[in-house]
Amino acid sequence: MSTSLLSTYEPTGFGGVVHEYQWQWENQPLRVVYETLGNGSPVLLLPAFSSVSTRQEMADLARLLAPQFQVVALDWPGFGESSRPNLDYRPEIYQQFLTDFVQAVFSTPITVIAAGHAASYVLQLAQQQPHAFSKIVLVAPTWRGPLPTMGANPQVAGAVRGLVRSPIIGQILYYLNTTPAFLKFMYRRHVFVDTAKLIPSFIAKKWQTTQKPGARFASAAFVTGNIDSVHNQADFLNLVQSLSVPLMVVIGESSPPKSLAQMEAVAALPGVRSVVLPGTLGMHEEYSTEVFEAIQSFL
Repeated sequence: MSTSLLSTYEPTGFGGVVHEYQWQWENQPLRVVYETLGNGSPVLLLPAFSSVSTRQEMADLARLLAPQFQVVALDWPGFGESSRPNLDYRPEIYQQFLTDFVQAVFSTPITVIAAGHAASYVLQLAQQQPHAFSKIVLVAPTWRGPLPTMGANPQVAGAVRGLVRSPIIGQILYYLNTTPAFLKFMYRRHVFVDTAKLIPSFIAKKWQTTQKPGARFASAAFVTGNIDSVHNQADFLNLVQSLSVPLMVVIGESSPPKSLAQMEAVAALPGVRSVVLPGTLGMHEEYSTEVFEAIQSFL
């Protein structure tokens, strides 16, 4: 796969150097944006998949790490400032992307801190290429998208995904599910614990990223489970058990019951270091200081 590496060298985003990674998937060129900050051993920060996923959610954690490490935070293909083409977003895309990105950008084993749904992609790469990572931290790890978690079968999820991808009806449905009021409702429900932090300017920034051209395609894939790279807890736990890399899991004590049970199952495995902190599925953004302090000795 042909790739190239470009840099803008402008201090934007969260204060680092913003780069562009030129990648291709099935002859479709994609521009992937990532940002670097600090010096030292490399640490890759992978944001959680969601309709509002961007590297900005890792900003405070990146700044805390930067005095000791060279931090690299990216926008996944289909999200953030990266290209958002009309693709059939599925696990193979993100598995191949992460493999290619790590190989192209890093020359030594790296530490990776992955939030939410990014966990399974990191674990799969670590299984296939044990020397890619030196340490792995999973923050509020998940493996199942929102609709499957709610009990929707693959047929129903597929029908919803098809509707959201359609030209007119899909745009209307996506608009209704990304209004500022709806985003605030979802944050209050299972992303943030302290609702006082959900001020209008915060929600406005989240809403802005949902309104970029093509934003609904990858978002629909996540919500309907089409980028779930594993489909049951046993497979996820097997990935963890196959690791030869030191692993730490950070659990949000207020996580939704199903997600919390899944995190606790990982923490119960032999050799896994774990900690329970305030927060829920967005704890890497809401409680970045607490996360940093908890993982600092592990890193």
